[in-house]
Amino acid sequence: MLASAPTQPPPLSLYIHIPWCVRKCPYCDFNSHESRTEIPEAAYVDALIADLEQSVPRIWGRRVHSIFFGGGTPSLFSPKAIDRILSNVRALVPLSVDCEVTLEANPGTVDAAHFRGYRAAGVNRLSLGIQSFDSTYLQKLGRIHDEAQAMAAADLALQTFDSVNLDVMYALPGQHLEHALADAQRACSLQPAHLSFYHLTLEPNTPFHRTPPALPDDDTSAAMQEAIEDLLGQHGYEHYETSAFAQHGKQCRHNRNYWLFGDYLGIGAGAHSKLSFHDRITRESRHKHPKRYLEHASRGNAVEHQWQIARHELPFEFMMNALRLTGGFAPALFELRTGLPLESIAHTLQHAVQKGLLDVGQERIAPTLLGQRFLNELLQLFLD
Repeated sequence: MLASAPTQPPPLSLYIHIPWCVRKCPYCDFNSHESRTEIPEAAYVDALIADLEQSVPRIWGRRVHSIFFGGGTPSLFSPKAIDRILSNVRALVPLSVDCEVTLEANPGTVDAAHFRGYRAAGVNRLSLGIQSFDSTYLQKLGRIHDEAQAMAAADLALQTFDSVNLDVMYALPGQHLEHALADAQRACSLQPAHLSFYHLTLEPNTPFHRTPPALPDDDTSAAMQEAIEDLLGQHGYEHYETSAFAQHGKQCRHNRNYWLFGDYLGIGAGAHSKLSFHDRITRESRHKHPKRYLEHASRGNAVEHQWQIARHELPFEFMMNALRLTGGFAPALFELRTGLPLESIAHTLQHAVQKGLLDVGQERIAPTLLGQRFLNELLQLFLD
């Protein structure tokens, strides 16, 4: 089937993957690897720079609006390494004046000197993996930090950075509603700019999937979700994406670019990219294992797979992202990002409206509350 392309290049973000962590959590299915020996920090930074240099022709002349260091645990890398990466990024690609630069951190791997060093290097937003403020649940999740370290790291982050996100999870093994709400209340009391609340899921190829812990039932999990959303709303947090809540004007620009089907270049082991050209939209992935990535990046072929998104796949690809936003998207954005007329999916939109999953108006297409709760069912409609 013929390809399609956006009518103009969408905003561009840069994702940088740091694949190592101190200990692999039993629920984690990300491309992360326990650092059982010394991390080859300098060699990996060399590989990232080589990867970016090889990628520049595909994004030539385009401005980067956000940068995100994800993992793994990026805070295992020294401020010097992060500074070197960002210095080379600035030398190779133009950045917007207000470029958002986020770094993920683990409460068990940071201190004041590291935070100050990251900020000096150019990081202006910190995302802290709290997961819970209760040591009992942190232990069940296999986290390397405890309740005291979680609070200390959060306080330190808020003192050092103007913009902070706290990641918290709910529906944890043996968790009761009041415990989930206690975590939410504690997170709100710190008043970070942004909060992410994730439902614990049992992902394939993880220890939790092979040996499932006793989790709250569906009704209890749903009650937790509703109670958390209500509590955060009472504290002034806007629920703008499936798992994301922000103070007014503090939404994560990097993640919003994903949800609005923007472009992103991903460098690092296993990183993925989505890039738009005048005649096509492509995806690509890097070599996944750190050792293989180091070898291939140094040889000039960090990208392992590259493919073009087929025209018939674009409606689902777009909706899979855009319908995560509770406020939805402007109708004109569909054609702007995919190159397809909105009329091409008119029948599916109407079907979703009839099922009570979608609101379609002249200014906004957005999931209903029912559509938010049954997002997978809503997205399934666009696979056809």
